[in-house]
Amino acid sequence: MMAMMEDPMAQTPARTDHDSIPEIALDWHRAGRGAVLATVIETWGSAPRQAGSQLAVSGEGEIMGSVSGGCVEGAVVTEALQALQDRRPRVMTFGVSDETAFAVGLACGGTIRVLVEPVGDGPEALSEGMLAELVAARATRRAVAMAVRPDDWSRSLIGTGEDVAVDQRLRADRSGMEEDGRFIAVHNPPLRLIVVGAVHIAQALVQVARICGYDCTLIDPRSAFGSAARFPGEVIVEDWPDEALAALAPDARTAIVTLTHDPKLDDPAIRIALRSGAFYLGCLGSTRTHAKRVERLLATGYSEAEIALIHAPVGLDIGAKSPSEIAVSIMAQITARLRKG
Repeated sequence: MMAMMEDPMAQTPARTDHDSIPEIALDWHRAGRGAVLATVIETWGSAPRQAGSQLAVSGEGEIMGSVSGGCVEGAVVTEALQALQDRRPRVMTFGVSDETAFAVGLACGGTIRVLVEPVGDGPEALSEGMLAELVAARATRRAVAMAVRPDDWSRSLIGTGEDVAVDQRLRADRSGMEEDGRFIAVHNPPLRLIVVGAVHIAQALVQVARICGYDCTLIDPRSAFGSAARFPGEVIVEDWPDEALAALAPDARTAIVTLTHDPKLDDPAIRIALRSGAFYLGCLGSTRTHAKRVERLLATGYSEAEIALIHAPVGLDIGAKSPSEIAVSIMAQITARLRKG
């Protein structure tokens, strides 16, 4: 059974989320406020934001997101408002050798190119229909990429299995320019964190994970632990862990952490998680506890190679003591696994 807060909107991340830039731009456009999408398409050196980073700008000068961590946003906003007037996209370049870049503060030693696209009417603009199609794909957790050619402003929305270059970028979760002149913006499904055990560490962990852009789900059949009072606004599943995990269908965009260190609860979840395709599995418990866990898994037919996928004791060894510090160490390890493999 799934327990939720009375207000269903409490389950949906706020639209101020910096991971919802296309959605915000579409909302602004449909509200008649005007919208421009600015996207980092190339970087060199120590540029502060990677390719694919986006900034939405409304016709009223409101912004959401970032293309440089604050260095060039002012210049981009000015250009975005001009793009709303002439309905034409453009590419802006900022670097340490550029006087404009120095004027706006890009003195960190990097160079960035930013694509600025007005949304709506205009033969070269980003159409409302294409942006709406992208937003719909994101809403269904479908991996897609937006490809645009700055030489003629042609655009296409491409799914998995349709283009070799796109498939490679979706797997690597890395937007960028291709040799054929296309910029491919990757839109993978949101990352998910599934936590088994609504314990004190979980209270801190879901907060840290949400800051890092993860959709979180808690699993705990013990209603006293997984209560809305202890986890306000969180999705809590009260089914047995293996049943809950099977229903949630973890994938390559999912991290799983078990925190109960009770074999009756953790082991069923671990057995499902090991063969689920999740990119990370971390389990709370001492080295001795994990050794006993390994014995149980071997006895039930799991191979040493499969068991080696478990991160245990969970988290990076940073000397963490408090629940919040342990949560930081876990999130750091998840990030390392995601980004470094």
